Amino acid sequence: MNVVVVLGHPSANSYCAAIFQAVSEALKKQHQVSAIRLADENFVTAMSSAERRAYETEQPLISDETKRYAELLQNAEALIFVYPTWWSGLPAQLKGWFERVFVLGVAFRFNANNKIRPNLQNVRHIIGVSTYGSPWRYVKLVNDNGRRTLTRAIRASTGLRTRTMWCGLYALDTCTAADREKFITDTTDKIVRRLNKDVQR
Repeated sequence: MNVVVVLGHPSANSYCAAIFQAVSEALKKQHQVSAIRLADENFVTAMSSAERRAYETEQPLISDETKRYAELLQNAEALIFVYPTWWSGLPAQLKGWFERVFVLGVAFRFNANNKIRPNLQNVRHIIGVSTYGSPWRYVKLVNDNGRRTLTRAIRASTGLRTRTMWCGLYALDTCTAADREKFITDTTDKIVRRLNKDVQR
């Protein structure tokens, strides 16, 4: 299975980076994995004026980096996103990646009636892994906007047959080292089992 794993944390030595590394390495044993560290690739978060103008044309991708990411998406069967929830949503780095790469002709298209249709129907799984400084009850109260973006908005670009899975570590600031290690192990095992099971069908 072709799997794209994206790290949306700016620090290479962060806890999210450790999760990303564990998941990527475990999946490489049986899958084709494209591991993307946006910070290491010096990904530019903000859409440029030229990109915004191109956004409304039939060729919205005008940079080599976004074209490369788009090609990975168009061949992916599973998308995994690892990131910290900041201000109840996605970090700017990851949100900017969506804005610059999930464009017309990549994430969506228009049909004959000029209605938006999903264009990434090759994707069978969307998996989100996030850390939260707040406890689960508070996160639920403020709607967990990052999770909603991935499991609803991004899923709208892949189709209703795409399966979603969520793994969240809540109240990170008060977790013990043992709690953190267990989360990495459990999350990695869950993701590996989910994708391996799909391949075995």
